[in-house]
Amino acid sequence: MASRLPVIRQAPDNWLQWWAHLGGGRADVAAVWPQARCTVVEPTPALAERSREALRGPWWTLGRALAPVLLPDELADGQAAMLWANMVLHSSAQPAELLARWHSLLAVDGFLMFSTLGPDSLRELRALYSEQGWPAPHPPYVDMHDIGDQLVHAGFADPVMDQETLHLTWSSPDALLAELRGLGGHLGLTRFAGLRTPRWRARLVDALARRADAQGRIAMSFEIIYGHAYKAAPRPPRGETSVVSLDSLRKSLSTRNRG
Repeated sequence: MASRLPVIRQAPDNWLQWWAHLGGGRADVAAVWPQARCTVVEPTPALAERSREALRGPWWTLGRALAPVLLPDELADGQAAMLWANMVLHSSAQPAELLARWHSLLAVDGFLMFSTLGPDSLRELRALYSEQGWPAPHPPYVDMHDIGDQLVHAGFADPVMDQETLHLTWSSPDALLAELRGLGGHLGLTRFAGLRTPRWRARLVDALARRADAQGRIAMSFEIIYGHAYKAAPRPPRGETSVVSLDSLRKSLSTRNRG
């Protein structure tokens, strides 16, 4: 995402960092646009307080935060020249509504930059769950082209989408599961309703261990989708429709011809 910033023609004077503590990126944006004012947005008061602590300046700033931290309902529509959302969209239960919210927060000609997981992510883990007869380990991830359609439906203009696939490996099932747990919870409707048992976890660990390669490492794929789009100026409303009957049109043409 940061590598795409220099191609933006108009540098923003302010920007929103959505779910900032987990998404990161403030230093990367500041390296390209040090003059742009950042506002951090967190989903809950507890996470907002965590970000305030992380952004607290050195002692000579009297502990003032390096950027304001707000909750989503404290934001005004049309206030941001850029909205930055790194690895957020796939964790939303209502992605179309979230895109519409982002659109409302941007000023005209403001732009959205985001990344999210695509449908090829964790395909090895899905195959393992299927072999065991378990429901999918995560909700469906949206295809890149469908996200582009959702952007247009939300009101964005000129969406540009791109993707890459990363292959990560872990030294053990426990290391893999610990990192996946840090990526977030399972929002899918087909997830298990209750707690899993130690016996179930032992089956999962054993199945993962059997997938290790010759070097003893377990691989998982992650499809990363990148996108950006602009908020165009609203189109002027069309004028009122005038209805002219066929008889009136004939009389008008007849009058003109006689004249």
